[in-house]
Amino acid sequence: MEEVRIDKWLWAVRIFKTRSIATQACKMGRVTIGGQLAKPGRNVKIGDVVAVRKPPVTYSFEVLGLSTNRMGAKLVPDYMRNVTPASEYEILEMNKISGFVDRAKGLGRPTKRDRRELEQFGQNFLSGESQFNYLAAEDAKELTGTTDFDWDEDDLFDE
Repeated sequence: MEEVRIDKWLWAVRIFKTRSIATQACKMGRVTIGGQLAKPGRNVKIGDVVAVRKPPVTYSFEVLGLSTNRMGAKLVPDYMRNVTPASEYEILEMNKISGFVDRAKGLGRPTKRDRRELEQFGQNFLSGESQFNYLAAEDAKELTGTTDFDWDEDDLFDE
């Protein structure tokens, strides 16, 4: 065996969990062989350097052996060598340290700590201890000359 499809090889050496995920990564332009984008059907040879971009890191591997069958993790070093620069791992470490401070809307559920902070904020706001009620009162004083707000819901229904 002199050549193997890149998507099969990526799956066989356990870089991707399924072959379809490996194929999708190739189609998205996240896999290069020798610096050139690789389509899923492109063949890889012994000695090629394969780069796989899994944001935020780009991993690099040197092909030492070819296989079309998925192998156990202990056999992987016989088929590839990780040549990823240390700077890429530093990027990964920085991401781990920073945590999920900038979690985008809709990505993952809030942590227990986040939920407690939201609950505390809501309780403070409803009890009038919130800084926002104070700011609103100051704005109202400028507009009307008084800070008297009538927030009682009961008054809405009295006629």
